[in-house]
Amino acid sequence: MQDQELLIRDKYNGDSTIDLTDDLTRLALGEPLAYVIGWIPFLGLRIDLSSHPLIPRPETEWWTEELLAHLVERFGKRPFTLLDLCAGSGAIGLSVLKAFPHAQVHFGEKIPEHIALIQKNIVLNDLDGSRTTIKESDLFESFSTDHFDVIVTNPPYIPEARSLDTSVTSFEPAEALYAGSDGLDLIRRIAIDTPQRMNPSGEMWVECDIDNIEEAKKLLLAHDALRADIRTDLYGRPRIVVGYYA
Repeated sequence: MQDQELLIRDKYNGDSTIDLTDDLTRLALGEPLAYVIGWIPFLGLRIDLSSHPLIPRPETEWWTEELLAHLVERFGKRPFTLLDLCAGSGAIGLSVLKAFPHAQVHFGEKIPEHIALIQKNIVLNDLDGSRTTIKESDLFESFSTDHFDVIVTNPPYIPEARSLDTSVTSFEPAEALYAGSDGLDLIRRIAIDTPQRMNPSGEMWVECDIDNIEEAKKLLLAHDALRADIRTDLYGRPRIVVGYYA
């Protein structure tokens, strides 16, 4: 479908008489379509992007669906606690909140504007906000006394020297993309602190760069994960490390 058709359908509710000049100018300058529309679908949710968080990718949607299927197998209708770390728009945690009426879902995000966005997305999707906490937090900083059954995160993981398309670097937040010379600065910190934040038999699901994912797996194993498995994305590329804890 052409960008104009998507704009009319998703931004203007099918009004074909709308003047798209400003929108098409933004697109011509390289701004991602999702920002111009203002939201993106994610596993049946409408994820508002008005604070310009990282745009959820198909890879993230894919593994979140895998996560939901796993949580059904593991917990069924039993309650559990989940932390969405580096939450951005909140898409991962919100998907869990929607699918599991007995889950307590917590969100940690460093950027204040995204904190407000997560709350907005809870309301926009008519979700139960009473089962959530949303904290401004540099990784686990604001969760120092909390413990979780599952921690999920799509942290910054791109090496600083890597060239990306200008539609990404000119519009999406650099702090959500880059993580030091090897892309592992945030994952190192997460790996170190995760064991102290886990309930017994806890799990960590972390999205990684395909080029540093083996090192990410080693980091989890070096910091008390009993086992760590690499999972592929919808394109067959190694994308997720799942760590299992005592």
